[in-house]
Amino acid sequence: MARSVSTRSKVLNTAVAGTLGFLMVFPILWILILSLKTEEDAIRAPLEVLFNSGWTFDSYGAVQARSDYFKHFFNSVIISVGSTFLGLMIAIPAAWAMAFVPGKRTKDVLMWMLSTKMLPPVGVLVPIYLIFRDTGLLDSRLGLTLVLMLINMPIIIWMLYTYFREIPGEILEAARMDGASLRSEILYVLTPMAVPGIASTVLLNIILAWNEAFWTLNLTAAKAAPLTAFIASYSSPEGLFYAKLSAASIMAIAPILILGWFSQKQLVRGLTFGAVK
Repeated sequence: MARSVSTRSKVLNTAVAGTLGFLMVFPILWILILSLKTEEDAIRAPLEVLFNSGWTFDSYGAVQARSDYFKHFFNSVIISVGSTFLGLMIAIPAAWAMAFVPGKRTKDVLMWMLSTKMLPPVGVLVPIYLIFRDTGLLDSRLGLTLVLMLINMPIIIWMLYTYFREIPGEILEAARMDGASLRSEILYVLTPMAVPGIASTVLLNIILAWNEAFWTLNLTAAKAAPLTAFIASYSSPEGLFYAKLSAASIMAIAPILILGWFSQKQLVRGLTFGAVK
């Protein structure tokens, strides 16, 4: 029987959800407003100045004139998408092995992988920087793709393992009885059944790679710099250019916000995959 919810509870829940939603959206709205102001108005910052003064797109033109936005944009696309799909090629077989050929140490291995995310990245910056310098991967899209793939690998495996555990093992056993090889079992039986989970894993890891700033700022200079470095370039010793910094931030986050908006149903479906039976 469905539990009845009082009107008061509905109103309270709506108010709480609306407040939380506004608090999450407010920073984006604030930098959008600043990006449409002159530098003088953006620095002055009182609300009456921000809302009563004029609006201009000059900061966007100045940002594009100073920096090649599309170069940074394509670097971000290649690095985030490449690291995610390269990680999937390794994570799908690994998650399959842990989900359907469990051993006594499976949970220990999963916890060990997750514990690597608890290590402060600065703790391994020097050795990775030296390796990249000596191997020619410094300031290259290939190098950043490999680094982001490795740092997000625990999340990819954990998510896929959770989804794969919800798939009945009897289906895979039936495929083996029909003569399916291991490769066919993973590609043609397991993967299609876990499409919602894989899709949500892909979306989440693209977002994580797109927003990664620590490694992109320390392992790139100009050639392979993504949009995170594009934003950071507007914080300089000469001072903070609030309007231009806000315009650069909007230009950097707009693509991932649009992707998240159009894929939100798929993302929610994948994240709740297996939660209700």
